[in-house]
Amino acid sequence: MLGLERMQALCTLLGLPQHRFASVHVVGTNGKSSVTRMVAALLEAHGVAAGACVSPHAARWAERVLVRGEPIGAAEFAAAVERAAEAAETVNRTLREAERRERPYLTPRDRSEAEAGGQEGEAVTQFELATAAAFVALASARVEAAAIEAGLGGRLDATNTIPSRVTVLTSVGLDHTEWLGESEEEIAAEKLAVLRDHTTLVLGRVGPAVRAAAERVARERGAELVVAPEDPGPEVVLRAPGAFQRRNFALATAAAEAFLGALDPERVKEVAAAVRIPGRLERVAADPPAFLDAAHNPEGATALAEALPEVTADRPVVACLAMLAEKDAPAIVAALAPALDRAVCAQLPTSRRSVAAGELVTACERAGLPAEAEADFGEAVRHGRELAAEAGGVLLVTGSHYALAPARAALGLCED
Repeated sequence: MLGLERMQALCTLLGLPQHRFASVHVVGTNGKSSVTRMVAALLEAHGVAAGACVSPHAARWAERVLVRGEPIGAAEFAAAVERAAEAAETVNRTLREAERRERPYLTPRDRSEAEAGGQEGEAVTQFELATAAAFVALASARVEAAAIEAGLGGRLDATNTIPSRVTVLTSVGLDHTEWLGESEEEIAAEKLAVLRDHTTLVLGRVGPAVRAAAERVARERGAELVVAPEDPGPEVVLRAPGAFQRRNFALATAAAEAFLGALDPERVKEVAAAVRIPGRLERVAADPPAFLDAAHNPEGATALAEALPEVTADRPVVACLAMLAEKDAPAIVAALAPALDRAVCAQLPTSRRSVAAGELVTACERAGLPAEAEADFGEAVRHGRELAAEAGGVLLVTGSHYALAPARAALGLCED
């Protein structure tokens, strides 16, 4: 059940660790992880001991917490999770006791059956626990400021317990409509609800209706509204490829400036040249070139398709596609198809909610893209790599965050 009561109780028991550092809250449909990492890097480059909280992770939960640009150590993360889990058990016990007072008519057998089926009462969710652990870890690392990426929406998201000084709205698209609303305006309202009074809202590329909503909310909250430029300028050379990443960096720069004041142009250029964004047109192999990208909605797929020519140098692109079942697979495939030459479709190995490989093949064929199905995801990646090598092309694995770690494993890139 969505709501902030459990998270607020959990953080209170932990001593409000999110109040021990200043924060920048990053919300939006696409670009959140990139902007979050970039903001933290810019703050660090300007002398602020900075951290970040991103989601989801690719392989290890500790990847969600960054301190000074690097994932937190396994031991430090485990200690933070242990503290958060102890507090969560207290919260859950309180919730169970409240449930028993409200429903005294249930027999012990009824309660046992409800608990076995996961039906009784409320409990701290996995994301709430992970977010609380991230706050504990960042506080323990004594960061001065942290960029915090929202999970789902904003208003009822677990991250909406931070006293953010700056809020960044990266973009708004029709994703997670079952939770956030059927229109961009409804979705924007959920995301803009995190804006704190008398702070700063930094706005990325959005449509006129969302821009108007942002202006209204900022006015109501007494907040300053900053509209970020579309590009950081020709003097900034970004390590991360793609026009969408240039927009993200311009947005992150505006957010860091809203937080700190004027930035040092030389330090900004140094960050641009160095910051690495895993899973966003990330090159992971050279022969043939292989790229990973977590694009998982039509807007993200469009941005990826526009950026591909920058890294492929007109070579044919063989894609390995896998997606979650709740995503708009036909629209994602249609956005990608013009930039691809062939696809190998598979199901995600890490989720039961995956689109069937055959359904993806059908979507590809309707978009005019030759495609084939491969039952095993690892085999699909390896087969795609073989096809790319034969064609003198490149391999692209995309469609979901949950494809990244299995793709690395299939390519022999997993860390111990």
